[in-house]
Amino acid sequence: QIILENYSYPGVMLIGTDSHTPNGGGLGGVCIGVGGADAVDVMAGIPWELKCPKVIGVKLTGKLSGWTSPKDVILKVAGILTVKGGTGAIIEYHGPGVDSISCTGMATICNMGAEIGATTSIFPYNERMKKYLGKTGRADIAALADEFKQHLVPDSGCQYDQVIEINLSELKPHINGPFTPDLAHPVSDIGAVAEKEGWPIDIRVGLIGSCTNSSYEDMGRSAAVAKQALAHGLKCKSKFTITPGSEQIRATIERDGYAQILRDVGGLVLANACGPCIGQWDRKDIKKGEKNTIVTSYNRNFTGRNDANPETHAFVTSPEIVTALSIAGTLKFNPETDFLTGADGKKFKLEAPDADELPKLEFDPGQDTYQYPPKDGSGQHVDVSPTSQRLQLLEPFDKWDGKDLEDMLILIKVKGKCTTDHISAAGPWLKFRGHLDNISNNLLIGAINIENGKANSVRNALTQEFGPVPDTARYYKKMGVKWAVIGDENYGEGSSREHAALEPRHLGGRVIITKSFARIHETNLKKQGLLPLTFADPADYNKIHPVDKLSIVGLKDFAPGKPLKCIIKHPNGSQETIMLNHTFNESQIEWFQAGSALNRMKELQQKSS
Repeated sequence: QIILENYSYPGVMLIGTDSHTPNGGGLGGVCIGVGGADAVDVMAGIPWELKCPKVIGVKLTGKLSGWTSPKDVILKVAGILTVKGGTGAIIEYHGPGVDSISCTGMATICNMGAEIGATTSIFPYNERMKKYLGKTGRADIAALADEFKQHLVPDSGCQYDQVIEINLSELKPHINGPFTPDLAHPVSDIGAVAEKEGWPIDIRVGLIGSCTNSSYEDMGRSAAVAKQALAHGLKCKSKFTITPGSEQIRATIERDGYAQILRDVGGLVLANACGPCIGQWDRKDIKKGEKNTIVTSYNRNFTGRNDANPETHAFVTSPEIVTALSIAGTLKFNPETDFLTGADGKKFKLEAPDADELPKLEFDPGQDTYQYPPKDGSGQHVDVSPTSQRLQLLEPFDKWDGKDLEDMLILIKVKGKCTTDHISAAGPWLKFRGHLDNISNNLLIGAINIENGKANSVRNALTQEFGPVPDTARYYKKMGVKWAVIGDENYGEGSSREHAALEPRHLGGRVIITKSFARIHETNLKKQGLLPLTFADPADYNKIHPVDKLSIVGLKDFAPGKPLKCIIKHPNGSQETIMLNHTFNESQIEWFQAGSALNRMKELQQKSS
């Protein structure tokens, strides 16, 4: 919401260190999520590079109405394209249906485009954006956008690499999950599907807000549902939480009464933050390992992401559907057709919510908590206590020694989905973000080991004992042994979490070999001097066993577009050779050779001085 409120505008190109930066596409900006190291480069005046993306066109016809919301558009698109179908592409929404979606609704759709791997998503400039710019104090930008409108909409006759068509008049409310944001179901079907699959039907907690769905309109529509329940003497059967998307949203929904309505129905208004969406949730209503269901208006529902419980079945849907389901307390409730029983014993049906997309009065900016940096920071010195558990100054990573990577051990061969949450969990671990050694104790603790089907249990190839992944990596590092990780498809999808690349490098990792990578994570690995490589033949994933040793040969001739050779050494003495592809360009190869992008930056600085 903060990007939308302050920084995005039609035609801007903006990068941000959050995978949900594409939220700004709701204002017609090309807003792209990147890792922190990419942002550092740009701030240091180095150009940002990206392989030219394809463009997937999503043509919207018809009109949104009733219980169907902007969230349902992206839930439907996620069901069509899957979590990797947008990789290497920008999603461009167009067509007559666009005008029935509010500016913040378009932002919701672009925001969750991160879940299909899209580089970013964008909408054409229109009146709804103009209205939002005016309400957020930027009418001058809207006037300029009007002047150049022909450049802020699709060119006539433009060709897309792929086209998806969605009729908004026929689109039904959706709910996606559990455990992956692309498992799409109409809300009308979810109860029956859950019963068939053995997913818990009772909803323990409903959670609305987060960066995807915390606009004024979202909160208004949720409050409109809550108001109806209160009028019939009902409160939420499930626990219910509300996370405002910004201080401006929090202050405005407090002033306009929405926050109080949501409290009255049983809701708890949390801080303006990522909150439970990224695992910042001190959940008390269940024990770890207890099977349960939650419904959220968030964007991601990976295993353990919200509450660190691998048995929590999380479903994502619109805020108004979350609110309705929380009142009913069950996945078997369809607000479009089903009745609730009021406190007086009479049955009633919830009407489709209606709410203003923008406040009638101006937005209330709330508290100004921004602390300005000093005008001249050149004399500033940062002292970090050597005994601090929260902060630790980074030491440069070691430089490549000019030799091939011989006889690497395999730390873990990952089975199935491995997001950045699996690689570097968030939640309580976030307090160690400034201390690389401490946060490295969560390295790959969520990944499933193919050898035993367990999380955080791998064989130490030197002692033959099973133990936690970080402990095993530390042991190898202490013994001076380099190691590799073997991954599956779309490795590193999800958050643009820098630590998911810093940690393996810090603990002695050298190579990550997968069937495919998510874009941001692949770049993050390169930045830290690791080698992200992909199987030339994905079936070769099956040739490598956790007990094997690997050698990457030909690194002296490492060049763009030239595959690398991998020799697999099996314990019985036999060997196999496979080819591995990479996407390194010349300057990225220099990062590897220098030990990291930062090391390379320092080398160039020293040369120029």
